[in-house]
Amino acid sequence: MEEEIGMYLDEAKDMMDKAISHTEHELQKIRAGKASASMLDGLMVSYYGAPTPINQVASATTPDAHSVVIKPWEKNMLAEIEKAIRDSDLGVNPINDGEQVRINMPPLTEERRRELVKRVKGEIEKGKISLRNARKETNDGLKKLLKDGASEDAIKDAEASVQDLTNKYTAKIDAIFVAKEKDIMTV
Repeated sequence: MEEEIGMYLDEAKDMMDKAISHTEHELQKIRAGKASASMLDGLMVSYYGAPTPINQVASATTPDAHSVVIKPWEKNMLAEIEKAIRDSDLGVNPINDGEQVRINMPPLTEERRRELVKRVKGEIEKGKISLRNARKETNDGLKKLLKDGASEDAIKDAEASVQDLTNKYTAKIDAIFVAKEKDIMTV
């Protein structure tokens, strides 16, 4: 039984690690006034009728801190890339010069910064929900072990360990939020 309890705790830790890394990945897409090629992650273009990630049809570079240059591998993708960027929630206006698409990052207004912080809060909350779901799944598994004959004390100790893990990861995610908020609000 101890082995099974250990497996549940390891699985909970893995799920919580994944929740943290997913949240960090999602937060990278929310720009803080600086241009970065990663802000295009998740952006899809229509490639011969099939939705395709933009990084599979073009290369994106950042020649300076305020612009991103997207150079498609096929010229006929210029209009599709421009349309995908314009329709996205990036809040930027792409410029198509016939060879590449350029995005100039406007300086963030106070209002836009507050909107971005709200988006960050939403992503952080999704991360916390993932942590709570991992805790619930693990506790449900531990309760099944109790029915299968594990001692009540061992299960209570394991549940306390799961709660400690949850608290530790919640503190991590809160620290991530504080850092990202500071990054966005810094002018």
